[in-house]
Amino acid sequence: MNRKIIILLTVFIDVLGIGIIIPVLPFYVQSFGASAFTVTLLFAVFSFFSFFSAPLLGALSDKIGRRPVLILSILSTAIGWLVFAAAHSILFLFIGRIIDGMAAGNFPIAQSYLLDIAKDEKEKTTNLGLIGAIFGVGFIIGPLLGGVLSAISLSFPFWIVGGLALLNFVLAIINLPETNIHKNLEKKIELNPFKPLWISLKNSKLRIGFISWFLFGLAIASQQSTFSLYLNKEFNFTSVMVGFVTAAMGVILIFNQAFALKKIWLKHFKEDSLIIGLMLLLTLGFLLMGITYISIFVIGILAISLAQSVLRAVMTSQIVKKGEAREQGMILGVMNSVMSLSMIVGPLLAGILFGLKSNLPFFAAGLFGAIAFILLAIDCRQNNCQSLGQNEEEQLIEEQQVDLIS
Repeated sequence: MNRKIIILLTVFIDVLGIGIIIPVLPFYVQSFGASAFTVTLLFAVFSFFSFFSAPLLGALSDKIGRRPVLILSILSTAIGWLVFAAAHSILFLFIGRIIDGMAAGNFPIAQSYLLDIAKDEKEKTTNLGLIGAIFGVGFIIGPLLGGVLSAISLSFPFWIVGGLALLNFVLAIINLPETNIHKNLEKKIELNPFKPLWISLKNSKLRIGFISWFLFGLAIASQQSTFSLYLNKEFNFTSVMVGFVTAAMGVILIFNQAFALKKIWLKHFKEDSLIIGLMLLLTLGFLLMGITYISIFVIGILAISLAQSVLRAVMTSQIVKKGEAREQGMILGVMNSVMSLSMIVGPLLAGILFGLKSNLPFFAAGLFGAIAFILLAIDCRQNNCQSLGQNEEEQLIEEQQVDLIS
């Protein structure tokens, strides 16, 4: 089997799990008699362990190779889902999420693997674009699968994704070769996840990008962790109905990644102004979702669905391009770690706010987006964004770079 297919399958199963979680997990957890805060705590505990594992596994893959680390993380994902599906108490729900969180480094390793096997810079960015497309497909199939299968049993969707992860583990062992030809065997593995994060933040070129990435993740986490709870409380949506709504968001995401990113967004907008403009759109979308009228809520969903998929791709691409080849895994791991940190704080804060008033998490998400927008706009103004004042030759080069994104 083609090695690229194995890697994309790994990413797909991860995203499938995320897609299933959003509509089904709150209903599944509440069937144990848990509170809304416990639901958001389960989101946070996964991210807590992901925060520690992602940079460690990413750096380890730079040192000893992608294959052994990736295979181990795929197995851990499978075990985590199966424990979660078989849980008979809230304690085992947390154990399942912890095991899965300890394997969360497989996403940046998968990214590094796809970059390793690329023949040139164009194929590198194309491969990253494939991951974006897989996200879209996963966010369509995952919520639909979760919603439909939850009608059979609330635990059944998690058995399915656990079984798929086991299958992926077997396929990876059989078909996945090593690709890291830049192994850094002398590299010292840093066990403190805050140290590489701090080193990255000291880089003046990346600092605002990482802070904005954190705020972006904080906003997304606040929305995702209370999305089903909010729809159920305010509009009486079931898990099946939430699954269809989430799948519709996935359709918009894949349209953006597979078509609109190159043909519309990057064709008509420079990357710097695109990031700033879409961050503003994201902010407005969250604020609209906080208004408890279904028609206004739908407009908000459309806004954040359009904005977040493009932002995720363009922001990731720009940060990755600034990293060195030998530290590629670490940089991607740090990005994942920054996102994981936001996914710890976001759900915890959202759970508290939801207990006070159900729409407060969305207003908080809007605030985070607004701060990111201001920081990016100030940074762009101070550094005279590269997209401004270019001559025709430079514009041609940038158009060639645009082709790399998709």
